[in-house]
Amino acid sequence: MISRALHILYICLLVTAMTDLAAQQQELIVEPPYWWVGMEMDTIQIMIHGPQVGQRSWSISSDKVDLLEQHKADSDNYVFLDVALVASAPGSFDICPTASDGQLDCISYELRARRAGAAEIQGFDQSDALYLITPDRFANGDPRNDEFADMADSLHRAEPYGRHGGDIAGITEHLDYIGEMGFTAIWLNPVLENDMPHASYHGYATTDYYRVDPRYGSNDEYRDMVSQARNMGIKVIMDQIANHCGSEHWWMRDPPFEDWLNHQTGPYQQTSHRKATLLDPYRSQIDRTTMTDGWFVPTMPDLNQRNPYMARYLIQNSIWWIEDSGISGIRQDTYSYPDRDFMGRWTCAIYKEYPGFTIVGEEWTDDPSTIAFWMRDNKIARDKFDFHSCLSHQMDFPVCMSMHAALTEDEGWNTGLIQIYETLAQDHLYPHPADLVIFPDNHDMTRIFTKVNEDYTSYQMALVLTATLRGVPQVYYGTEILMSHPGTESHGVIRSDFPGGWRGDSRDAFSGKGLSETESTAQEWVRQLFTWRKSHPTIHHGQLMHYVPKDGVYVYFRYDDDHTVMVVINKNEEPYSLDLNRFSERLASQGTPEIVIQSASCTVGADHMILDGPGAYILEY
Repeated sequence: MISRALHILYICLLVTAMTDLAAQQQELIVEPPYWWVGMEMDTIQIMIHGPQVGQRSWSISSDKVDLLEQHKADSDNYVFLDVALVASAPGSFDICPTASDGQLDCISYELRARRAGAAEIQGFDQSDALYLITPDRFANGDPRNDEFADMADSLHRAEPYGRHGGDIAGITEHLDYIGEMGFTAIWLNPVLENDMPHASYHGYATTDYYRVDPRYGSNDEYRDMVSQARNMGIKVIMDQIANHCGSEHWWMRDPPFEDWLNHQTGPYQQTSHRKATLLDPYRSQIDRTTMTDGWFVPTMPDLNQRNPYMARYLIQNSIWWIEDSGISGIRQDTYSYPDRDFMGRWTCAIYKEYPGFTIVGEEWTDDPSTIAFWMRDNKIARDKFDFHSCLSHQMDFPVCMSMHAALTEDEGWNTGLIQIYETLAQDHLYPHPADLVIFPDNHDMTRIFTKVNEDYTSYQMALVLTATLRGVPQVYYGTEILMSHPGTESHGVIRSDFPGGWRGDSRDAFSGKGLSETESTAQEWVRQLFTWRKSHPTIHHGQLMHYVPKDGVYVYFRYDDDHTVMVVINKNEEPYSLDLNRFSERLASQGTPEIVIQSASCTVGADHMILDGPGAYILEY
């Protein structure tokens, strides 16, 4: 009996030990989860998180890699391993605790082969037109992933700030629609895991930097979507956030270092959003650090990129997603909020790995000098601030804001269309003004149709300006069908569902079913405008010449050695005779033009153009 009892006790203890071991093994987090051979970044830092992993010594016995150094963290539950990749062929190697107590096994780490052409990824440029999508609000292609029992924020389509069920499958399903509308790239608001208890749909509070949110799909589905889009001539731009994470990120329960976050302990400190303090020669240090180190909101902890392990983590993560998915660009959120020197290193590391890639930064200001500061080849940034950036593109908020003023203000000496002219006149501040992304609105702003008080003609003017000025145009999903939100500035309403993206929708913008006559007309007009733009290199790369607005009319030209395109923006309610002799510098020796886009009727003569009403006109010579 005693022997039998001891045997049963032994079995119970063994099962318990095995269960504990399995639980500990499952708790291990290894990031990045794998890497590739043949990369420019051939030394990586592997972060391992698990019970007491920092108390162990680790070793690698392999001819594929060299373990250069092991770094302990402030928390015993982390270890950081610097690993040099010396192999040229894919394979795997083991990372092993050298003084194991039987509770940890070796970790198998995979080195993969790169995709064909991965190093030659081509980003977006002026020949592209970007279609911005909030994934939760575009189309629900797979209702099976709408919600998960272990994720806090469940499906609630009637709630503006709830999850509505849009996903990657829905986007993939409608790539043909995006292409047919004349768009050649899609920028998706963040798709990484946001396991937050409320308003997780927007994606800007990351809780896992290596995992697509399951309510959008899987990493495999994201890769497949990028691949299918590429095969259809559509590039994909990933929205990333280096400034902050979500308060429910797994490392918030156990940060590796005491300075992993800014204001990691102590009372909550919010950013001032006073971006002028970053460049102001007279600013105090406290004003600058309040801007850079304060948290965006209480649910978005501010990451400390001055911590070298955090900096390495974020750089590797960006490169990992480019290599793993094949995206063509990154839109970096809140670009000026992280540590300045880190942002310079981050951009340059990506361009070293992928010279043809494109990164666009978000710097929300109406000041062109501030926008210009962050861009590559800026001499003031280099000479006065010792700041070296490789950032190629920036979001052109100054043109966006001047466009709003131009189309809603009465014409005056300093109001109306002159706002656009004077904003563009400051392009001398930019090293590369054609590398700005221009847009009438985005996911954080009043939709353009609401902004212009639902005036259809002003809406058309905004789209023509976006499509034909210098730079890369971006249009928010639903703009083509006049989506608006009168009476509210709720972001949840601004980011409303695209009609037809859900089974049972009474209206379907993909097929046109249920759209009003005006909505259908707008959709076809946008399709015509951006399809035309797609095939006109003069608009992509031609020079810009504009004329001071006069009598409520703004005229500019895009031209090269072979073609001239004339754009006219007219705000006059009554017929207006436009004297073409004023533009002889561009029109001399030109023949009779073809009117390719017009939102009101007009007649073109030898010396005058009669504009019958307000609208936008595009003429080709």
